[in-house]
Amino acid sequence: MAQNGKCGVCDEHEKKYKCKTCEIPYCSLQCYKTHQETPCEPTNDQSTDDHHKPSKEPLFATVDTVDPEKLEQLKNSESLKNLLYNPHLRKLLQEIDSAPNGMKAVRVGMMEPLFVEFADECMKVVKPATEMNNET
Repeated sequence: MAQNGKCGVCDEHEKKYKCKTCEIPYCSLQCYKTHQETPCEPTNDQSTDDHHKPSKEPLFATVDTVDPEKLEQLKNSESLKNLLYNPHLRKLLQEIDSAPNGMKAVRVGMMEPLFVEFADECMKVVKPATEMNNET
């Protein structure tokens, strides 16, 4: 296999792509098709890729950090899904998400009744009333 920046199939042209399975470099569709004629094996490096995948555990947990399992419950909430049908809310969420100062954008959003309703629904899912009552 060519290690010098050349195609690993024809060893003539500059490499442009890599096989998803074995990562051999190739230069063209013709070389890709030639390579696909024979089965290939994943490289040893791919088995160690598992430790490069992002962890579900937060890097910097605080008292306000929400468990990933609870966050997963948000996508199953029918009331949240219904709220997200509102184009005004979706636009507002996009603006908050892309704002340079996220905290300030959330504070401004909290003046919008629709956003407050959305935030309240999120809190109901993430931190049910029984948990909130136990903390007070």
